[in-house]
Amino acid sequence: MWWRDWPLRRPDAPPDRPTLVAEAHEVIAANDLARALGVEPGMRRREGEALCPHGVILDRDVGREVSTFEPMISAIEELIPRVEVAEPGLLFVEVSGALRYYGGEDVATDLVLKAVSPLSGVAPVRVGVANGPFASRLAASQAPPGEALHIDDDYAYLAQQDVAAIGNRDLVATFRWLGVTTLGELAQLPREAIASRFGHVGLTAHRLASGEDRPAAPRQVPVDATVERVFEEPLIMMDQVGFAARAMSVELIGGLCRYGAAAHRIEVEAVTEDGASRHRVWRSANPFTEDMLADRVWWQLRAWVERGGVTSGIVRLRLSPADVSGDGRQLSFLEDTVAKVEAERALARVQALVGPDQVLVAQPRGGRDPGDRVEWRRWGEPTDFTPSSAPWPGATPSPSPALVPRQPTQIEVEWDGGMPARVRLRSRWVQVVSWAGPWRKTGRWWKDELDVDRYQIVTSVGAFLCEVKANQTFVIGVYD
Repeated sequence: MWWRDWPLRRPDAPPDRPTLVAEAHEVIAANDLARALGVEPGMRRREGEALCPHGVILDRDVGREVSTFEPMISAIEELIPRVEVAEPGLLFVEVSGALRYYGGEDVATDLVLKAVSPLSGVAPVRVGVANGPFASRLAASQAPPGEALHIDDDYAYLAQQDVAAIGNRDLVATFRWLGVTTLGELAQLPREAIASRFGHVGLTAHRLASGEDRPAAPRQVPVDATVERVFEEPLIMMDQVGFAARAMSVELIGGLCRYGAAAHRIEVEAVTEDGASRHRVWRSANPFTEDMLADRVWWQLRAWVERGGVTSGIVRLRLSPADVSGDGRQLSFLEDTVAKVEAERALARVQALVGPDQVLVAQPRGGRDPGDRVEWRRWGEPTDFTPSSAPWPGATPSPSPALVPRQPTQIEVEWDGGMPARVRLRSRWVQVVSWAGPWRKTGRWWKDELDVDRYQIVTSVGAFLCEVKANQTFVIGVYD
């Protein structure tokens, strides 16, 4: 069951302006006005901002989305238990038992649609019914609003779908370049060849295209990986709950990693001091990580508290993994994974506080000037650029300056027969000890740029990379 653009259901999303919701560097949702300008969920945030320059850009608030989505889940659970939540606005329901109880697919889906229709508002739910999560999710995306699309044969249905359904943009582009345009064509390729060429990501795509949502033989964990905490003092503050969820997530994922295993489903159970118990199952297409699991536990407990599901302190918290596979990660001998995870976590928190444009990463690239040799991009944003070690014609000779000012700074230089003799630094003149150049840089005449000469000038107090144009000298780099 899928509610399109659920992240836009918030009071600060104007209905009369192009609006998109972004998480980190990816567009999560866009309204119809933004879609008309070419914005699509899944594209990079920078692309969405370029297509929608005068629109409203909102940062995603997943905790609030889970809280507002809770009534939908509760309404469905009144009819069919064991709802699996993938994300706010998307959930999976195992209906094999419900079909027998209610007497068929049509009756069961009609009951569910009637239950959630009063809560859906202007954006009705789309329902896909199939044998596996991948096929049902794809069917829901193609179902008419407020109706259900029933799939009888998952393999035949998937064979006609575009290869873009697997979701990995780079992998999809490679398949198209190879002439593979549908999931049926992908499924016909030898699985061994796909696995050897594309690794685990290609193997997963081939399984999905073949109608296999999970490996036939999931990894068996020899011990019970369930993590449970009993609190003598009931947890009444959300901060306390958050710390407990983080510690339990680390313990659970760490226990699975010892066996090279990972979970695709997690059951969260909370028991309050008045004896009430709440359960929720979260599903993920990719194996859960510590951060993913901790966030989902936090969101779910917050939603229960805000929606009245938890009315007193929490005395017991239990996390139970299910659908365990062998998609664990093999670490290298010298890899400091803990330090890397902590650094990424700290950067993500800073980025959430100050904004995506305030945390940048430098990446080398070609260019003639020192300032052109570095490309700044948002931290965490993927890039298709691969730096080259080839020489750049017209570039200033090595070494590169240690400091490149944002704007060239003008200085006074005394010339003697075309050679730099003295440089004025504030109130005093210093002698030039050595110098090299000039290197002529031809300006772009179509942008009214002047030709300049570049010099490396060494004095007793420092070394500078200078640019001379129109009889004026500017510092464009400082050597260490």
